[in-house]
Amino acid sequence: MQEQHYKWHSPHLGHEFEMLVYGEEGYPLILFPTSMGRHHEHKDRGLIQALQWFVDNQLIRIYCPDSIDSDSWYNPHISPAQRALNHIRYDNMLRHEVLEKVTMETGVHRVAVAGCSFGGYHAANFAFRYPESVSYLFSLSGVFDLKPRLNGHYDDNVYFHNPVDFMPANPHEALWRMGIILGVAEKDITRSQNETMSGILSGKGIMHWLDVRPNRTHDWPTWLEMLPYYLSLIK
Repeated sequence: MQEQHYKWHSPHLGHEFEMLVYGEEGYPLILFPTSMGRHHEHKDRGLIQALQWFVDNQLIRIYCPDSIDSDSWYNPHISPAQRALNHIRYDNMLRHEVLEKVTMETGVHRVAVAGCSFGGYHAANFAFRYPESVSYLFSLSGVFDLKPRLNGHYDDNVYFHNPVDFMPANPHEALWRMGIILGVAEKDITRSQNETMSGILSGKGIMHWLDVRPNRTHDWPTWLEMLPYYLSLIK
């Protein structure tokens, strides 16, 4: 399986950024790491190996970007307001650097996004903010409400990057054309957040699947089982 290592200076972040890419052809999937994870996490954890059949058969091309969570939502040494501003830099980088690279290389203008745990937050936040650029969202044990991490701070920057808050009023017509799966374990610490998000989508009439896996927990064995099946549903 072909692996390419990308490294460039990001003008939005002001420092170097890294990403691994697997495969030469296929539908592009941007796969976000878990909280404070790096671009090589999915390889290290066996998820890339679990998806190898799709890559070898040129069905999927996987892009694994770094996170900057340790500089944003997971940084306890800066104010919550600054955490949100740092995340906005990351969001702009994803949209204007990563997405543009993916589009240029594949010629596809609506990509798939996925992530596990806090990676599920990144995937959902990106998909819900830019549905015109996302055809499929696969959130595995995702987080959709950041307010518990912000010590009571709340402003517009938090609102527009907190899916449970901005989604009820989100009118973008492309949301109704997106394939959405919210995968979560029966004994998952994020189950209630997934049920809440499912309720928001249902209230808007947005088709999706809340997949609650019985006798599973918030951990890699669950996600290694989920994501290959979800990718098999791409048409």
